[in-house]
Amino acid sequence: MWHLLAESLSITGPAFGPVMLGILGRRLGFVGDQLIASGSRVVFNIGMPLVLFFAAMRADYARMLDSGSLLTGLAAITLTVVLAYGFSSLRGIPVAHRGVFVQGAYRSNMGIVGIALCLAAYGDQGLMLAAVPLAVWTLYYNLLAVVLLNWTLHGNPSFSGMFFDMLKNPLIIGICAGAILSITDARLPPETWVVGEWSARLFIPFALLCIGGALNLAALKNSARETVEASAWRLVVSPLLAVGLAILVGLRGPELGVFYLLLAGPTAAASFVMVVAAGGNGALAANIVVLTTLVSTFTVTLGLFVLRLVGLV
Repeated sequence: MWHLLAESLSITGPAFGPVMLGILGRRLGFVGDQLIASGSRVVFNIGMPLVLFFAAMRADYARMLDSGSLLTGLAAITLTVVLAYGFSSLRGIPVAHRGVFVQGAYRSNMGIVGIALCLAAYGDQGLMLAAVPLAVWTLYYNLLAVVLLNWTLHGNPSFSGMFFDMLKNPLIIGICAGAILSITDARLPPETWVVGEWSARLFIPFALLCIGGALNLAALKNSARETVEASAWRLVVSPLLAVGLAILVGLRGPELGVFYLLLAGPTAAASFVMVVAAGGNGALAANIVVLTTLVSTFTVTLGLFVLRLVGLV
């Protein structure tokens, strides 16, 4: 049991260690706003698209479709949204806050934390298994966010410009470009694969460092019941629902491990951006991101430990 716990920590440690280092660096003055802003732009527009491009180039699409993980993930996300909305209604959360609450409950940080966890757990195989689900689920995340926020804040879902905005997302572009080259059997010079390896080693830890540096821990002093409950949904209820469905459809081994690691992480920082753009409660969205990022270190490790203990991954 202790050996399995140590193995689980060896996976989550490399992913969450840079986040904690970023928090510490911010408090000591080594990580400033300029570094975070410029670094995040480089990571989002160049680094992570490169990582996901090379992962998509090597993905086994036939195996992925046969496993049913894509559809199971969509079903798990949908179920989380429906149940979390019902819960927020029963708890008497104001309608204007429900879209923020539900987005915080379902939207995992797959693009950075999830990818980092998959890389730490399964190496290149983890990146290959994660690339396509990340693209499909990210598109679905954005679709749901637009519907929820516009419905709860303005009374109607508006899709104007959303589709083209998603197509311009550098992460989606990187994945789609890699998938197209893979499906068409295009061959890249062997030397270019070194770029992929170094991109993963350099940009993923740096992205995690920026996440830690960007966290505003002071905001948690005003943390309310809605923050805590949305965080519980993101880190406990949502992963339980997802893993339960995945086990029912027969996912096991690395496929189940990647499935869990992508959907069990903290709330994505993009949720805060979308809430502010829609005119919602940005403070609530920010609190959920901060709290889930801090607590996910323990919840993801515990969940992975349990899955390994029962022999499912």
